[in-house]
Amino acid sequence: METGVVEDADSYAANATLKAEAACTAAGLPALGDDSGLEVAALDGFPGVRSARLGVTQEDRNEQLFARLATVPRPWRARFVCALALAVPGRPTRVFTGGREGEVVEARAGGSGFGYDPIFLVPEVGKTFAEMTPSQKHVWSHRGAAVKALVESGALAEITANA
Repeated sequence: METGVVEDADSYAANATLKAEAACTAAGLPALGDDSGLEVAALDGFPGVRSARLGVTQEDRNEQLFARLATVPRPWRARFVCALALAVPGRPTRVFTGGREGEVVEARAGGSGFGYDPIFLVPEVGKTFAEMTPSQKHVWSHRGAAVKALVESGALAEITANA
């Protein structure tokens, strides 16, 4: 559901909460909202919560990132972060997080995924997110980790038990 929410908060959790609560209010049903970003250690977490809004196109975003990394020695340690908010009518919104450590690589690799996926290498797998199959990415991704945290919390079972 498109909520038309402006993602202007200063954290992933706050942006995810804005989206989940807007959808929950509009539909009158439980809703999920997510916000994710890439954080590069040598750049003090840049681009972070502004990852998707850094430039008009993904190529713009990549160019800005690589320009900032031009004088930084490699490896470029980074992590993807995801906050997943669950809003349920009449209950406090709950946020679940997940992360994936890796590194940014300049040579793009892979044809699947989106965003920064072709330049984010997961060293344990030896592949970028864009080189992984969907099932591999679900296992290794920051979003997969956030969904796992949600499922393991029992929050979904609580919703269905009270439906």
